[in-house]
Amino acid sequence: MIVFRTKAELARFASETRRAGKVIGLVPTMGYLHAGHMSLVDTARSKADVVIVTLFVNPTQFGPNEDLDRYPRDFERDRKMCEEHGVDVLFAPEAAEMYAPGSSTWIEETDLARPLCGASRPGFYRGVTTVVGKLFHLAQPDFACFGLKDAQQCFVIERMVRDLDFQVKIVPCPLIRDADGLALSSRNRYLSADERSRALSIHKALLEGRRALEEQGTKDVSGICAKAAAAITAAGGRVDYVEALDRATLKAPTAETREVLLAAAAFFGTTRLIDNELVELEA
Repeated sequence: MIVFRTKAELARFASETRRAGKVIGLVPTMGYLHAGHMSLVDTARSKADVVIVTLFVNPTQFGPNEDLDRYPRDFERDRKMCEEHGVDVLFAPEAAEMYAPGSSTWIEETDLARPLCGASRPGFYRGVTTVVGKLFHLAQPDFACFGLKDAQQCFVIERMVRDLDFQVKIVPCPLIRDADGLALSSRNRYLSADERSRALSIHKALLEGRRALEEQGTKDVSGICAKAAAAITAAGGRVDYVEALDRATLKAPTAETREVLLAAAAFFGTTRLIDNELVELEA
C-alpha cells in the first residue's frame, strides 16, 4: 500500500492509473476507521482494480463550537486496517495541503442540504461538498462509496455529481450497526457505558417509527416523529431532530411518496449521534 501526503502525488498516480485503463474506486473518510468504513472499502475492492482511501479530518465541515480538535485520530491504526483490507493507496493530507491560504471557493448544494443536519449545522454540507469535489478531481475515481448511515450526505453528493457533471458513479452502501444495534460511528468512542446504553433508544425509536410508517403510510408523520422523539428524550437524550421526509426530495412526504427517510439526531452527554431508517411504502 502506498501512502500519499500531497495532492500532486495523488493526482499524478490517478492520471497514470487512468491511462493504464484501470478502474479506480474511492472511499473518502475522516479516519478513525471502524467496520462501517471497512464495509465501504470491501465494496470498493470488489468492483475496482485500484482502491484509494482518503483520511482527512476536514476543518471546513466543522462549526466553531464543534469537535474538530478532539475528533479521534489514529493514523497507524487506520493504516493497518487499510492494508488488511487490500487498499492500494492511502491519501492522508494535512489541512494546509488541501486548502490554500485565503481559500475562498466553495461547492454548495442548496436544496437537499437544507433540512436535518443542514439546518442543525450551518455550513456543514458546504464543507462536505467542497472537499469531496476536490477529492474527486484529485483521485479521478470511476466510482466512490458512501455509507447510508449519513444518508443525507450521500443524497447531497449524488445531487452534486448530477448537477456539476462529475464523471463519478456514487455507490450508496448499507448502514452498519454494532451487535447491540447502535449505528457505527467514530464518535461512539466518546460515549460512557451508560450513555451508550441509553443511546440505543435512537434505533429502537426509529424501528417503532418504521413499523408505524409501514402500517399507516404517511397519514400521521408528525405524530410518528413526535413519539420517536419522546422515546429518545425519555432515555435521557437531547433531541436535535426526528423527521420523516420523502427520500427523493427531502421534503414533507406526499401521497405519491414511495420511500421515506426517517432520520434522527440526538445528544447523549456531549456526543451527537445520527441514525436513520429508509422505509419503502406500498403503492
